[in-house]
Amino acid sequence: MDEFRTAGAEALAPLLAAFDAVAAEGHVTRAADLLGVPQSSISRRLKALERALGVQLFQQVGRGIALTAPGRDLFERTHRLVSALDDAVGVVRSNADPESGLVSFGFPLTLGPVSIPSVLAEFHAVAPRIRLHLVQAHGDALAGMVRDGRLDLAVMIPPPQDLPVVVLGRQPIHLHVATSHRFAGRSQVDLAELSDEAFIANPATYHLRQLVDSWCAEAGFTPRVSFEITEFETIRALVGHGLGVALLPTAETPHDGVVAVPLAGARDRGIGLASGHHRPTPAVSRLREHLVAHAAVFVGRPLGE
Repeated sequence: MDEFRTAGAEALAPLLAAFDAVAAEGHVTRAADLLGVPQSSISRRLKALERALGVQLFQQVGRGIALTAPGRDLFERTHRLVSALDDAVGVVRSNADPESGLVSFGFPLTLGPVSIPSVLAEFHAVAPRIRLHLVQAHGDALAGMVRDGRLDLAVMIPPPQDLPVVVLGRQPIHLHVATSHRFAGRSQVDLAELSDEAFIANPATYHLRQLVDSWCAEAGFTPRVSFEITEFETIRALVGHGLGVALLPTAETPHDGVVAVPLAGARDRGIGLASGHHRPTPAVSRLREHLVAHAAVFVGRPLGE
């Protein structure tokens, strides 16, 4: 019985990687590109796997393909096994050459023009053979990609509670007003002074919007939001046109017509470096250590201040 099971595993193991890639991508060509093999090889492996199992695993849907019920059952039972095998092989290979490797790194849309390129340029100078795959997205998307293994590391604001995190520091939040606004020349503004102002803010589901709402509630008022939009740069542009005020992190590059004024009290939010639950490769560990050592670049002040 053990010999039969071993023989079956030996026959199917080379085919499961192709099956897993096609099942995840929903497309043979994309799976072939991902695995770096010809499309014809992928198709042959899928047909061989279907013959070995005696069931149809895929069905044609438009220009792509979708799993059949048996295919879905097989994918759910084998996906973690294939991922674990891939992770194990990756760790062993990277251990053989700790100076090289691939690291998938994500960071929020509020960072990038200055801080990320400067830190990564310094990292490339000391580890030129390590390749970086960069992703810029919103917090929920970054967290999801770290959880499912598409990202090795991600700078996140705020850091998630369910992932391993190194706290990098606190990101200050300032009042942003047009240069012609009555608060533009102030050295500091109390939140209570904004009760009559029109606000420009993120949607209610965004973490920063939830902070703004709670801070204003503590100050005794509900912010009157005239414009609601996702992108910080667009918010700053609307502020510059005198359409309202906003509570935002300071932009990495200057924005004409907008002044950032400090708020009274500790108005900031946490920023952290999240990683997956799997063991990191040496390349991932090197980038992680580098980012932690350069935390002040992301938060604008050293950790602990």
